[in-house]
Amino acid sequence: MDAASSSAHLFGLLRSLNLPAGDYAVFGSGPLLVRAIIERAGDLDVLCRGAAWEQAQRLGPTQEQHGVPVVSLFDGAVTLGVRWAVGDLDADDLINTAEEIDGLPFVRLEHVAAYKRLAGRPKDREHLRRLDEWRRHR
Repeated sequence: MDAASSSAHLFGLLRSLNLPAGDYAVFGSGPLLVRAIIERAGDLDVLCRGAAWEQAQRLGPTQEQHGVPVVSLFDGAVTLGVRWAVGDLDADDLINTAEEIDGLPFVRLEHVAAYKRLAGRPKDREHLRRLDEWRRHR
């Protein structure tokens, strides 16, 4: 596994940003990665609001990806945004209900699964299969 996709490396990059607690949560594949449901991820997607979004905008240029304003850092290893491009997900709810694991907030698995069902890409279907398997063996 290359360093850019290892969980320790990605979560270390996120920690180095010192984002304000309560104003962000890791979404996308990150909640699966932190639980070792998947072994690697190309990047971390982070939902932000308020002070965390203000800080993100000071850290790098704001760009548009899939119609959403984002700040991409560390050569794309960490992407911060204020909403999700797929589905009509309430970013505040996702952040407010996040679970803390190893000092970082992660969007709850049921929200990740709902998003991945909507997105329906091959990697999302594989992640859902792994999540179902993980849940059966718990």
